[in-house]
Amino acid sequence: MPDEDDARAATKRVLGTIDDGLERLQKVLAAAGLGSRRTCEELITTGRVEVDRTVVTQLGTRIDPLASEVRVDGERLPNPKRVVYMLHKPVGVVTTNYDPAGRPRVVDLVPGEQRLFAIGRLDRMSEGLILVTNDGPLANLLSHPRYGVEKKYLVQVAGVPSQELLDKIRRGITLAEGKVHAKRVEIRSQHKQSAVLEMILDEGKNREIRRMLARLGHKVHQLKRVGVGKLSLGNLLPSQWRQLTWSEIEALRHDAIAAVGTLETGRLNVSPPPDRDERRPQRGPERRSDRRPGPNRPTTGQGRPQGRPQGRPQGRPQGRPRGRPQGRPQGRPKRPGKASSWRKPRGRGGEAES
Repeated sequence: MPDEDDARAATKRVLGTIDDGLERLQKVLAAAGLGSRRTCEELITTGRVEVDRTVVTQLGTRIDPLASEVRVDGERLPNPKRVVYMLHKPVGVVTTNYDPAGRPRVVDLVPGEQRLFAIGRLDRMSEGLILVTNDGPLANLLSHPRYGVEKKYLVQVAGVPSQELLDKIRRGITLAEGKVHAKRVEIRSQHKQSAVLEMILDEGKNREIRRMLARLGHKVHQLKRVGVGKLSLGNLLPSQWRQLTWSEIEALRHDAIAAVGTLETGRLNVSPPPDRDERRPQRGPERRSDRRPGPNRPTTGQGRPQGRPQGRPQGRPQGRPRGRPQGRPQGRPKRPGKASSWRKPRGRGGEAES
């Protein structure tokens, strides 16, 4: 489709490579379990890593982990397969990969021999849809705020917020990180002492929804994410998961890239600045309609001058005569002891008299 290709090309020109499937070599090595990112960087700089039978020593080299053959000390790395799981995260499970307290993690609830990580975060007391994958570019597309992928939440709060408070949430509320807002918010159902809100955000900060509503005096009792982009949680029960199909993954990529492509293409198609002559303001006599035209200024029926006269009037001198007139002194002699006309005479101590 030409429109999609144009949007993708415009996005890459402005923001650089977004979804080309390439990853930094040290990140690929770390994902394969060869150590930390710093350790993998030392493997590269010491010449122990080969990509397609060529030794690579430059940090920041980007490769396609699915198409490139990577060897470390002559041993070939296994070719990873990209997978994306949709999980219904239950309450009490953390999204971090490393938890010293030993609490259950989302990566423990899905199968997979390769290293997986969660896209975005849900705090421990929240539940709902979360994606677990080994696809770094897709995670960047879905989590970075510049792509604006929408996330839908159902939030049960204490009390019933008024329309004025809902308008404040839409306009924005100032937190420690800055001003945050919900793209859309409405009341789905209400009871005597509580209400269920449907909120849609296109960016996320740490415990953003809970902190926004707490600032307005409504404590969150239950928070559940039910959608990411066009994905819906559906009938998945807590702790259940399913693997996304290729078409679902491509739909997520398309939504993110199309949103940024439309934005950046609009920026690229901004109308050019006006011509230099159009930017130059008109001179005073030509802007004032009440000024009477001079003898050499042709007028229209309303008496407004058309512009400057072509040429000079006949009786006007063409310019000052060159040289000095005969008999004029070359300069005025200075009178001794007299102060200059623009400087006050100084008194004692070198200070000007007041």
